Amino acid sequence: MTESAWGPGVATAVGSLPGTDPVEAARTVVGELPELMPVPELPGRGVGADILGRTAGLLVDLAVEVVPSGYRVAGTPGMDHRRAVDLLRWDLDALEQAVAEAGAPRVVKVQAAGPWTITAGIELMRGHRVLTDRGALRDFTESLTEGLVAHAEQVTARTGSRVVVQLDEPSLPAVLRGSLPTPSGYGNVAAVPEPDVQRLLGEVIEKLTAATGSPVVVHCCAKRPPVELLRRAGAGAISLDASGLGDVTGKFADELGEAWEEGTALFLGLTPSLEPAGQVELRGIAQPAFDLATRLGFGKKTLAERAVPTPTCGLAGATPAWSRRALSLTKDLAKLFADEAES
Repeated sequence: MTESAWGPGVATAVGSLPGTDPVEAARTVVGELPELMPVPELPGRGVGADILGRTAGLLVDLAVEVVPSGYRVAGTPGMDHRRAVDLLRWDLDALEQAVAEAGAPRVVKVQAAGPWTITAGIELMRGHRVLTDRGALRDFTESLTEGLVAHAEQVTARTGSRVVVQLDEPSLPAVLRGSLPTPSGYGNVAAVPEPDVQRLLGEVIEKLTAATGSPVVVHCCAKRPPVELLRRAGAGAISLDASGLGDVTGKFADELGEAWEEGTALFLGLTPSLEPAGQVELRGIAQPAFDLATRLGFGKKTLAERAVPTPTCGLAGATPAWSRRALSLTKDLAKLFADEAES
């Protein structure tokens, strides 16, 4: 039986950190989150280090370039694409060095834009979004999956750790609503039907799960992410911002409850990603998680076993001092959940 990738006492982070030094970032996460360590992302380095550029660097037999409107498909890999590939390689070099110094994490989490976010954010040569072309959508999805499998294998080879893949899908709600603007800016791209979104995402998740032997995490920072769709697509865990959920009722409460009932973990964003004004108390930032478990009818044991605390989102906008404290607080949250379950 495969050992679980998470459980009581395990914490992690979404992925991004402030600064531009990959060695420092790798040492920080190896030290703070050894149970489920995210490969650090440093978008402050600019082109090729942001979510789209970084993911494009993983694509197999596809390349991108930067144009005034953003990233666009390129005929051959140029300077922009090579920069993304180089940045990722330097990050893995730094990670390997940090692991050699501190020891291998139990599990390493790699993050990349999911199929709907990357095809929503990259343009075809004629200017339309990749997702509007059925053939291009299929090509990008297959290329992304192949690239992520190879990336996971490389991370395992460098660290000796088990790997979990996280697909970041911030654009998914806009894809479903049909609120992505067209190139002209005068209209919106047509909404993609839920069954089509679920089917494509499910294919990617199935292949990644088979290749890594680990459940796939899907992260969506929308106020009300499509939990049921993600669960039905096969996500082993759903990562969301739990700090601002408010009064969870109706269909959304049912979706969250069914996720836990079916064994899907919830990565609960609780620790502020930016340093808040005033004093921060562990019980205060933990309270939304306790409230959610109570609202859904689950006890503290379920919270400890099927919830993983994280910061509310990436930490790229935080100060270095707060990012380190946020990781430490998040680790303390996981211990608090475990201790409460035992008591």
